Amino acid sequence: MTTSGVYTLVAGVFLMGLSFLTNPVPDPSFPWATLPESLRVASTQPRIEHWPVTYTVGLWLVVFTLPLVLLHAYHRYGSRFSFQPSTWLAALPVTVMLAFTTYCRFFWPKLQPPTWNAPSYTLVCWGYCSTYDPLWSNLAYAVAALGAGATYLAYRESSYAKHALATFGILAFPLGVPALVDAYGRHRT
Repeated sequence: MTTSGVYTLVAGVFLMGLSFLTNPVPDPSFPWATLPESLRVASTQPRIEHWPVTYTVGLWLVVFTLPLVLLHAYHRYGSRFSFQPSTWLAALPVTVMLAFTTYCRFFWPKLQPPTWNAPSYTLVCWGYCSTYDPLWSNLAYAVAALGAGATYLAYRESSYAKHALATFGILAFPLGVPALVDAYGRHRT
């Protein structure tokens, strides 16, 4: 399943790339990211809100398959490093969540009006990206802090680790799927 996630993520990136061949400005947040007219085809894709159809579908594929890619990286490379499973399965999603939340809140050029189909790696991030209400961004930081605490509990082999990891995984869904896998593994042992 994780291998298919990697291929699906690549397919998502490919679909996003297709929009560069058809639309002068695939992502209005980055109007400079365009191809010269001579490299584009004559047909223009319809848009779903701000983005061309293939860009929207591709972006959501990337969003939903990133957790599988993180799991794939853990299965493939985890044994090569002396990290605990929670480092891969909880700390990495927490780090990604903190980076994306910070980027979206402070650096992402926000499109107007906000849109329901804004790409978001967690439900609370979607709340922010679809409204630009700082409350949602603050909640995303709180969920990431909970994830950091869960990672610490897992590192210390606390009996509460599996509950904290599961809580973070659910609140950070879909990005939290690796933490749910870690919580399930701890529950089974």
